[in-house]
Amino acid sequence: MGKKQLIMEKALELFAQQGFELTSVQQITEHCGISKGAFYLSFKSKDELILALIDQFMSQMISDTDYRVTTSQNDEKTLYEFYFTMFQSTQKHSDFAKILMKEQSQSFNKELVIKFHYYDRLLEKTILTLMERLFGEKIENTKHDLVYCIKGFISIYSELILFNNVPVDLDQLAQSLVEKTNLLATHATIPFITEEIFQFKRLTHTEVTIDQLLEILEQNLKDVEEPLEKESLTLLKQHILEPSLSPAVVEGLLKNIQSYPSCKWVAFLLRNYFKLENNEGR
Repeated sequence: MGKKQLIMEKALELFAQQGFELTSVQQITEHCGISKGAFYLSFKSKDELILALIDQFMSQMISDTDYRVTTSQNDEKTLYEFYFTMFQSTQKHSDFAKILMKEQSQSFNKELVIKFHYYDRLLEKTILTLMERLFGEKIENTKHDLVYCIKGFISIYSELILFNNVPVDLDQLAQSLVEKTNLLATHATIPFITEEIFQFKRLTHTEVTIDQLLEILEQNLKDVEEPLEKESLTLLKQHILEPSLSPAVVEGLLKNIQSYPSCKWVAFLLRNYFKLENNEGR
């Protein structure tokens, strides 16, 4: 075993007992039987070590799940494979999974929060792709709500597996959740999580670049039909590329688009972008 992997495994033992915050580099090095110098040759800080552990756990879980789903030749078994692999991975790495569930609700470390949201978005993308593949147009109006239902199943039953000393039959659990998911996909007609809310939530947890903002604007321009909405979006896009409008005009254009359901979230992003630009220009 290499020194870096040794540090990660020994640190995990301490994190499982004490959590991230209460575990020091000194404790980690003593537990590993190495010097601080040896630790810092592998990791620049405790936070870098924690991020490495999160990457190792989450990337493995998501890649394993994605592989099992994409290589499945039988659509009837694909959903079962998804659930079984997710919970199998949770059970296999239960110590670290427990830490993550606790830390996600407590962490004020910006890097950790960003990392959590990054993998949450990857999981959402995997689930959404799977739902579209299995159910197609049947769930066009409910697919984003379905993604959140499935995430809820994963969260609730993971907690049951990790924090309760009850025997868990993964085969039965996967079959049960396949049945529930099929019922929702087939019979649910009133979604709460619309595409607008889904995109709004995803983007409020990210640093949106100018290029991303322009891409979002371009997509909205392709989708809109109302002349006022389309012209307002076009002017706002031009203003991002070559600022020329007064704040009052920009505010008016934002009001033009924010009343349209399909543009509420892009209006939010634009409002925050222009507010930031105005603050930086003062």
